[in-house]
Amino acid sequence: MKTTISETLQVQRDFFATQSTKDIAFRREALLRLQKEIIAREDAICDAIYADFKKPHFETLATETQFVLAEIKLVLKKLISWARPKNVSSTWLNFPSTDKIYKEPYGTVLIIAPWNYPFQLALLPLVGAVAAGNTVVIKPSEVTPNTSKTIHSIIKAVFPREHVSVVEGGVEVSQALLKENWDYIFFTGSTKVGQIVYESAAKHLTPVTLELGGKNPCIVDESSSLELAAKRICWGKFLNAGQTCIAPDYILVHQSVKSAFVTALIKMIQEGYGGDIKNSSDYARTVGSSHFNNLKDMLVGEDVLFGGDTDPEDNYISPTLVNEPQLDSKLMQGEIFGPILPILSYESESDIHNIVQNYGKPLATYVFSNRKSFQNKIIQKYSYGGGAINDTVIQVANKRLPFGGVGGSGIGSYHGKTTFELFSHHKPIVHRANWLDVPFRYPPYSLPIKFAKKLKNLL
Repeated sequence: MKTTISETLQVQRDFFATQSTKDIAFRREALLRLQKEIIAREDAICDAIYADFKKPHFETLATETQFVLAEIKLVLKKLISWARPKNVSSTWLNFPSTDKIYKEPYGTVLIIAPWNYPFQLALLPLVGAVAAGNTVVIKPSEVTPNTSKTIHSIIKAVFPREHVSVVEGGVEVSQALLKENWDYIFFTGSTKVGQIVYESAAKHLTPVTLELGGKNPCIVDESSSLELAAKRICWGKFLNAGQTCIAPDYILVHQSVKSAFVTALIKMIQEGYGGDIKNSSDYARTVGSSHFNNLKDMLVGEDVLFGGDTDPEDNYISPTLVNEPQLDSKLMQGEIFGPILPILSYESESDIHNIVQNYGKPLATYVFSNRKSFQNKIIQKYSYGGGAINDTVIQVANKRLPFGGVGGSGIGSYHGKTTFELFSHHKPIVHRANWLDVPFRYPPYSLPIKFAKKLKNLL
């Protein structure tokens, strides 16, 4: 197996050395083929993801296939201008010169994708890596085998092996991949595995992007529009059965509106999924028995306000609201990554701080408030990857906004032009003219020291 991975990597290195991927027309043609194949197989992709964890077709279209197609559309429109060398102002010290930044591909890229958005999070970084002129090996998640097979089939139909390849398998395959010397590694997954990836990359001084997660707070103050807040929080939390890295992980609601807010949450869950949630066609499942059992264990001993229904045969956990869990409980120790929503109350802003500071720098933070001063205070006080005011999850929908974490929630960001920039080395070049050559920089140095102390004015 390792030999096959090594051979694949060498084949890609040899192909990259031909300079073929540096041709903009070559990149565009490859992305056009990918676009056509995704459109042709969109129903099959939906069926594969449904077979893996019953994700509703509408959610798959909105958050997987159409998301990737939108990225391809943007890249095809903008690639020529993005790839063009960028002129920057020169300095008097280099006069006369023309200074430029050239965008060049890193080389061979490894993309390790997760299971929660198994198509989008494998293909979205691929689009940027190919657009930037790299060769790519994709490792889809073994936890979603039907989607993994579909991705493999699509890539094989679109790309020659030396340009883009898919390597399927479990942990042992990931370990074998990480032993190789890549030019760039892009990983999406848990913080724990991200640390392993980072450590492996460090052995080769390989640059990385780590898209991880965190315990994302959602703060609801007494001025917020409660029903609208409940509607938007329920959507962001229970989308994909809560298996979204930027979903609200817990609620901090002002105690004066807590009762009304919980009532609104229950109403929105029932309106969204009906009285028989298990048979709703709009509600996904947890991805597997291991994840199901871990989530079920989190509910032991907790005060369940709503939901809590489970079925191990179907990996089903209903949308669940939990009242005031202890901060040292299993539910509050790490990222939940499922359809369980703890609700904690607060009286003062110091209460918010005392809870939020327990969990490091999350990937997202959400604030529901009609007070701009409160909104701005939370934005400025806390460090987190990104977020939204009076909504959840929607920050990923704008390709002009970079997406990524900070600290324990990730390294680097992508989406839209940022993805192209991420997979491009920015090479600075000074084009110096020969018609003038000021002699003072050469030894023997004839200018006084006081002149050297003023060089900052020429840089």
